[in-house]
Amino acid sequence: MTSNNNTRQRVVIKVGTSILTSSSPRLDPAAISRLVSQIAFLQKKGHELILVSSGACAAGKEKTGKVTGFAGIAERQIYASVGQNRLMNVYEESFNEHGITIAQALLTKHDLSNRSGYLNARNTFLALLDLGIVCIVNENDVVAIDEVREEKFGENDKLAAMVANLVDADLLLILSDVNGLYNQDPQKYPETAELLPVVKKIDSKICKMATGSFNKASTGGMIAKLEAARVATESGATVIIASGKEPDVITRILAGEEIGTKFLPSAIHKESRQRWLLSGLCIRGSLVIDDGAKQALLRHKRSLLPAGIVNVRGKFKRGDAVDLYDTEENRFGSGLTNYNSNELDTIKGLHSSKITETLGYDYGTEVIHRNNLVIL
Repeated sequence: MTSNNNTRQRVVIKVGTSILTSSSPRLDPAAISRLVSQIAFLQKKGHELILVSSGACAAGKEKTGKVTGFAGIAERQIYASVGQNRLMNVYEESFNEHGITIAQALLTKHDLSNRSGYLNARNTFLALLDLGIVCIVNENDVVAIDEVREEKFGENDKLAAMVANLVDADLLLILSDVNGLYNQDPQKYPETAELLPVVKKIDSKICKMATGSFNKASTGGMIAKLEAARVATESGATVIIASGKEPDVITRILAGEEIGTKFLPSAIHKESRQRWLLSGLCIRGSLVIDDGAKQALLRHKRSLLPAGIVNVRGKFKRGDAVDLYDTEENRFGSGLTNYNSNELDTIKGLHSSKITETLGYDYGTEVIHRNNLVIL
């Protein structure tokens, strides 16, 4: 997707705090100006761009004069509240130099976890793109807290993946102060460590490469970046993790230059409802499926019946979204369940004809109908 200089693309760019501050305690307007200049250049080439930006807390610390020291949840929320205005002002000044209007979107996971909220956000983003407005996205840290896991994305890498999922992006570009994914720690093994130029599939072998200390350069570290890449590639997007400190890195990548690590999409672009299910935003539990049922879903495009369920995990209601795993713990799909977790725990492994006899009622023979199922 990134090799054709004439191909117009929809791109989500995530930029980490270390890039916006040049690894200092303060925002670096010159670094932000260089970033904006690249976005402006690409927009004039016809590309559609959304920017997921960190830096609000750093800007808030700078503005309050507390640029060092650990920040707890309450302090981070204060810094984010103060810093968002400062961060947007710097962006506004830079984009004004190129005659580009910007918008701001502050999101929490809760905003996108229900179908209507997901569609409303999608419609807004697409309308902004149609108008040539660059939207700058950040997590709403003022109301999203770590303790409430379903309310918080956790870091902007995952948020960027969700935005890429939301708008059906062609490319997710994650920029931080790491060059990409290495096969081993380059600080410990400088002679043998190699940067992986291409990853075809994010499997357990690839994930093990992300556990070294050399990958902990951002809030989420490389593990979070791989999780973000997994979400985006499952939606049909290409993902590139690269160093934002590389000169003109965005324009060079869009021109086809191979920089960083490229993660290839694991599927063709899926329709909006399928992407919502695969995003993980709405997942409330999971089902472990035996091999026979898995093959029926994958090869024969059947619905999921209770006989194929081995285990039920989590507490969820009828109509909630659940992930599907095989007995080797490989996630292979998601769907909307016709039964709640207690009901499924009771009827798992049973023939569909036994549902009414066991529960005293039924909502149909299928646990997940094929129309409400998406396979990776």
